[in-house]
Amino acid sequence: MTGPQEDGAPEPAATTSTWRRVVRRRDPGAPAGRPENLYRVVAGVALGVVLLAVLGAVLGPRWTPEPLERVIEVETARTAIGAAPSLRTYDVREVVVTVPLDGASVQARISVPVGAPGPLPGVVFVHGAGTGKFAQAFVAQARSLAEHGVVAMVPDKRLDTYTTRHRDYVAMAQDYLRSVDLLRDRPEVDPDRVSVYAESEGGWIAPVMAVEDPAIEGVVLVSSPVVPPRQQAAFAVDAYLRNTGVPDAVFRAIPRAVGMTMPGGGFEYVDFDVEPWQRRMTQPVLVVYGTGDASMPIVQGALQVRDDVAAAGNEDVTIRYYADADHGIRVGGQVAPTFLRDLSGWVLGLPGTRDAEPHVAGAQPFQPYVAGPVPQPRWLRDGDVLLGLVVGAPALMLLAGAAVGTTRVVQRTTRRRSPPRDATHGPRLFGRGVAARLTALAAASVVTVLALIWYLVAIARLAMDYERNAWVVQGGWVAVRLLGVVAVLAAVLLARRVHDVHHAGAAVAPGVVRTLATWGC
Repeated sequence: MTGPQEDGAPEPAATTSTWRRVVRRRDPGAPAGRPENLYRVVAGVALGVVLLAVLGAVLGPRWTPEPLERVIEVETARTAIGAAPSLRTYDVREVVVTVPLDGASVQARISVPVGAPGPLPGVVFVHGAGTGKFAQAFVAQARSLAEHGVVAMVPDKRLDTYTTRHRDYVAMAQDYLRSVDLLRDRPEVDPDRVSVYAESEGGWIAPVMAVEDPAIEGVVLVSSPVVPPRQQAAFAVDAYLRNTGVPDAVFRAIPRAVGMTMPGGGFEYVDFDVEPWQRRMTQPVLVVYGTGDASMPIVQGALQVRDDVAAAGNEDVTIRYYADADHGIRVGGQVAPTFLRDLSGWVLGLPGTRDAEPHVAGAQPFQPYVAGPVPQPRWLRDGDVLLGLVVGAPALMLLAGAAVGTTRVVQRTTRRRSPPRDATHGPRLFGRGVAARLTALAAASVVTVLALIWYLVAIARLAMDYERNAWVVQGGWVAVRLLGVVAVLAAVLLARRVHDVHHAGAAVAPGVVRTLATWGC
C-alpha cells in the first residue's frame, strides 16, 4: 500500500489514469470527444425524427382527393342564349328604398329602365360572402340588366345576423324574399316575372328561396359552390396550393385545418347541404362559371345542379362557361361583356329561354379533382384543443423560464439577508449543462412553430394571389424542417446531459419549481 506523495513528487501513471477516469465519470460537464458519442447523438436525432414522423402519420389524416371522372361536354364555343330577344338600350334611373326585415331593415338600390314598355321583368341580387353593400356589389350586372329593360334590385346584406361564426342560410333566404316581395310591388315590374341572381355563397341561399317561393320565375347561379362550405373550402385550398407548388407534406394541413371543429364553437353552417333544396327546384336555372375560377368545382357543380333539379322533373338548366373569367366572371378586372349580354337575354326571354339551346356552351372547363367530404383528424379534431396546444405550449415554456428566474432572484435575495452558515453553500441550481440545453430545446421548439406559422401564412398569400415563389415555397419548407431537426438535436443533447448528471449522482433539477419547469419544457 503506498502512502500519499510528497509535494512536488511526480504522481504514478496508474494513479493519474485512475484519477482522470474518476473525474470524467463524476464531472458531467467534461467533454466527451469520443467518436462513439457523436454516433450516438446522430442515431438519437435520427430516431427522434422518425418517431415524430410516425406520430404525425398516426395523427393523420392524409389528403388524397379523388380525380373527377365525370366530364361535361360543351356543345359550342358561342355562349349566346338561343331564343333570346334582340336587346335594346335604355337610360337608367336609380332609386334607393328601405327593405323591412324581421327585427331590422336594409337599404336597396333599384335600377329602373327609362322608357321601356312595361310591365318589366325584375331581378333581385343575392350577395356572396362578405359585407355586401349595393354601392360596391353587382354594379355592372345591375346596370346592364336595367339598360336592357330589366328592373334590377341590389339590397344591402343584413349583417346583424351574419358573422364569421354564425350564418343561417335558410333565415337569410327569408330576408332576401322580402326584397322579392318589395320588387313585385313596384309599378314598373311584372310580379310574375321576378328572378333571382345569386353569386358564390348566395348559391346556398337562392335554392332555398326558390323552394320557399315557387312563384320566382328563374334562378341564376353564378360561381355557385353547390357542395357544402367545408368541402368547397378544402377544394379551394387544394387548388391554390397545387398551383403554388407546395410540397406534398403540406397538403396534410388541409384536413387538419378544414376537417376539425372550429375553435370557440359555432361554424355549424360549414356543413350546410343545399342538395335537398335543389332537388325541389322547379324554376329554370342558368348556371354560370368562369374557367379561370380555381376556387369552385366548375364541372362538378354544374353537373350536380342538373342532376338535383332533375329529381323534381326539372330539365330546364342552361350552363355557360366563360374563358379565363374569374370568380366574379371578370376578365382583366372587368365583368365579361358576353356574360352581361347573355344574362340579359336569358332573363328577358323567359319563359321561352328556359330550355333554349345550346344547353351547355362556352369554353371547355377542367376540374381535376372531386370536391368531396373532408376527412377529420383522428386525434386533434377539436379546434379548442389544437389552439390550446399551439398557444399553450410556448406559454408554458415562457412560464417555466419565468418561474425559474423568479426562484433564482428570491434565493439570491434570501442569501443576502440571511447568509448561510456554510459560506460555500449557494442556492441550488440545475445540474451542470442542463439549463443551457433546456433553454436550447425550448427556444428551438418555439422558433420552429413560429417559422411554420410564417411559412403557412406566406404560402397562403402566394396561393390567394395565384403566384409561385420557389424560394418561399421550397426554401421555406426546407428551413422549417431543418429547424425541426435542430429541436430534435436539442432534445437528444438534453437527454444525454440529464443521463450523465443523474449517473454522476448529482441533482438534475433541484427543487419543485425547477423540476416542474424541466418537465414543462
